Amino acid sequence: MKTLLALMALLLSLNAQEIYTTFIVKANESADLAFDAGGIISHVHVEISQGVKKGEILAELKNDDGKANVNMAKAEVKNAEIVLNFATRDYARQVKVKHLIDEARFDVYALSLQKAEVTLKQVQAKLDYQRALLDKTKLRAPFDGVIFEKDIEIGDVVSGLMLTTVFKIQSNTKRKLIISFDQKYWKKVKVGQEYKYRVDGDPRIHKAKISKLYPSANLKNRKIQAEVEVSGFVVGLIGDGHILVNDK
Repeated sequence: MKTLLALMALLLSLNAQEIYTTFIVKANESADLAFDAGGIISHVHVEISQGVKKGEILAELKNDDGKANVNMAKAEVKNAEIVLNFATRDYARQVKVKHLIDEARFDVYALSLQKAEVTLKQVQAKLDYQRALLDKTKLRAPFDGVIFEKDIEIGDVVSGLMLTTVFKIQSNTKRKLIISFDQKYWKKVKVGQEYKYRVDGDPRIHKAKISKLYPSANLKNRKIQAEVEVSGFVVGLIGDGHILVNDK
């Protein structure tokens, strides 16, 4: 039985072609982060190599005025809710005695109720707007990852008009190999094919599958690129490998 399996493996290998490639290791996700509001940095919560969770606050601008605006908007909402509550009760009382009062007087209470409802919607929208402005003073992580570059300190001034990268973040362990192969093999390479590779500095042979094939060739070097999903390697490493394709 073992002999038969070995023979089958040999026959398959004879029908397979190995296409040579080179690659570079990149993070599966990466981003340059910047404030889209201007101000003075008041807090920096993370350092290089620190892991962060999606939504975690990385740094903040001075925002005392923003907090005050939010508090004032909250007070306006509270006041509008009180006015609406009284207007609703007044209107309900007038409905009960509508047959005893003239229509014009009843309309006054109906109008007061409508105005109170509109006012509440307006101040709620104002509160949402002030909260959005306040949130712009906080820079958050867009995904779970690790900070690999930091160019910000407390007291620095940032401009909302000229976006400047203050952090760079990449996925924790998920990586992708950006592999390059000769364009003459464009008909042979397919998603799902086996890929054997070696990272510089590591003598071991690793195996994975082609996960994405780029739709165009590079005009400068006549190479086509593809991606292979891996994990654990340091971003920026290089290596080489072979795509196994069926020669039939």
